[in-house]
Amino acid sequence: MKQPYIFNIQKFSVHDGPGIRTTVFFKGCPMRCLWCHNPESQAPEHELFIGKDGHTERIGRQYSVQELTELLRKDQLFYDQSGGGVTLSGGEVMAMDMDYITELLGELQRMGISVAIDTCGYTSLQNFRRIYPLTDLFLYDLKLYNNEEHLRYTGVENKRILENLRALSEWGADIILRLILVRDVNVDETSINDLKEWLMKHKIAIRQIDLLPYHDFGRDKYARLKRVCTQNFSAPEDSDIERIKTVFREAGYCVTLQ
Repeated sequence: MKQPYIFNIQKFSVHDGPGIRTTVFFKGCPMRCLWCHNPESQAPEHELFIGKDGHTERIGRQYSVQELTELLRKDQLFYDQSGGGVTLSGGEVMAMDMDYITELLGELQRMGISVAIDTCGYTSLQNFRRIYPLTDLFLYDLKLYNNEEHLRYTGVENKRILENLRALSEWGADIILRLILVRDVNVDETSINDLKEWLMKHKIAIRQIDLLPYHDFGRDKYARLKRVCTQNFSAPEDSDIERIKTVFREAGYCVTLQ
């Protein structure tokens, strides 16, 4: 079993699922979204990062399952009181060693800690099959519905992503669909309507749709990693956001703006 690298453990998070949560950010991702605001999450190994004070820091640390669960259980009282829990995020948690992830999920379940998986969905169906019984909620980040555009902006096709979302829905998983909205990329009427029609055609059962307007808060990180910044996009217009909310709400979905 290979221990993955973790680049951040964020306590008292309120944006990665219901209630008060601790979010664990794993290092390594199979996608290269051009708007990525956490470029330090992409490579699976530790990296050197130039801090704001000019000193070089090492990004990424390995934890045994026991070490990580002991750390996460310290805030169990807050999880229990708020209906929260732990969220495993990234990078891409489903790209980690699945023996490690499965053991971690099993330990958290044994402790009575609710777990959400934040995923882009780009993994094998077998990986989802392994962790589905141990996961309470999936935060499913769908970047684009159009396959060619998905390949252009993320570096991978989305057929597997859509198939996995459909399978999770058929299994009865609790799913929050999260849509990042980027101007001139995926907020046009065709993109939104095509996605809505696909969701309805395949009867994708989701708790809600979270809309996440693009932001460029991670631009300075690229320079600190000595990389060329690809985060050169714009947030959608308020009118586009309202139109998208209306499209999905009229189709019967609960929609929230994050």
